[in-house]
Amino acid sequence: QVQLVESGGEPVQAGGSLTLSCEASEYTFSRFRMGWFFQAPGKERKGIAAIDSEHGTTSYADSVKGRFTISEDTDKGVLYLQMASLKPEDTGTYYCAAAPMLYCSGGYCYRSEEAYYGQGTQVTVSS
Repeated sequence: QVQLVESGGEPVQAGGSLTLSCEASEYTFSRFRMGWFFQAPGKERKGIAAIDSEHGTTSYADSVKGRFTISEDTDKGVLYLQMASLKPEDTGTYYCAAAPMLYCSGGYCYRSEEAYYGQGTQVTVSS
């Protein structure tokens, strides 16, 4: 059973930085591609970052490219999202995701129909 637990969300001022963490259940990293999704208030959830452990590559949606960095500690089973230059439009809920297929290309992120999410962590960016 896949279990994902996010943490690290909190209020922050525009221009600030924040790092989110996601603890994954055993074998999740070896079984699935990992990534982060974002849901703004009243909007659909969308992918923003993905990591391919096998090939050591990362990919991002245009909305966060150059500002956010996804990384993982496979020994600890923890996925990270380092966020910098935060904007008020980054306000929302951030979800850790695991899926058989998950990547970003052409500015957008894509996932397989099978996907697992954590409960989310809230980030509020004030201007």
